[in-house]
Amino acid sequence: MMNKKKTYIGIAVIVLIFGIIVIPKIIDRFMNDEVVQNDRLNVANLDTVEDEGKLSYININGKDRKVPHFEFVNQDGDTITENSYKGKVFLVEFFFTRCPTICIPMNKNLVLIQNKFEDNPDFGIASFSIDPEHDTPEVLKEYTESYGITDPDWNLMTGDREKIYELANVGFNLLAQENPNIEGNFQHSGLFALVDQNGFIRSRKDEFGNPLIYYRGFIPQGAPEVEGEETSQIDILMEDISKLLNKNKK
Repeated sequence: MMNKKKTYIGIAVIVLIFGIIVIPKIIDRFMNDEVVQNDRLNVANLDTVEDEGKLSYININGKDRKVPHFEFVNQDGDTITENSYKGKVFLVEFFFTRCPTICIPMNKNLVLIQNKFEDNPDFGIASFSIDPEHDTPEVLKEYTESYGITDPDWNLMTGDREKIYELANVGFNLLAQENPNIEGNFQHSGLFALVDQNGFIRSRKDEFGNPLIYYRGFIPQGAPEVEGEETSQIDILMEDISKLLNKNKK
């Protein structure tokens, strides 16, 4: 009987210690969303050290996602297609010139990137207007001048509305739509897509081994403020552009 009592006491002590030490840690993990994150880390651990720093392809349904065909007119009245960027590393964004909100920081950040790679003919930017009826080549030309857009391979494009929306929503899975209930009457993603020289969408992995897929072009309204976060995102993007540009030099 005495042995049984000792056993019960021992179990009780173990349970007590578990409750004091382990359970609070589990609760903290749930509060900090670390349970899912650690599962992701298990996947990330499958990567070899040699893969560290390499950019991922975006694989959907077993296929690496490429930029689909497009054909639109730019600010100079020239016809631009995906082949206009063949052999170049380039960024993709969706915007409109009358945008009173997110387009302003997005395109200011793109100008910073433009200036970083201004001497590299193998870099470009593709900006597609989601308000094409208003954003004629003439309007887009004025916009380039007001923002200091000078890169000859930065094309601001306009054209058929349905085709632009299909390119955004289906081709890139980036939101673009009319919304009369918000300021500016149009709603779109604030993300940038990074495309390599062969037309494949690329991105780095996060700390859990998952591809970022797209890069944040600005800090969303209402997001927790972190000093330097937006700059950090743009710095990360510029680093990854450099990785792709330098790939051909090796």
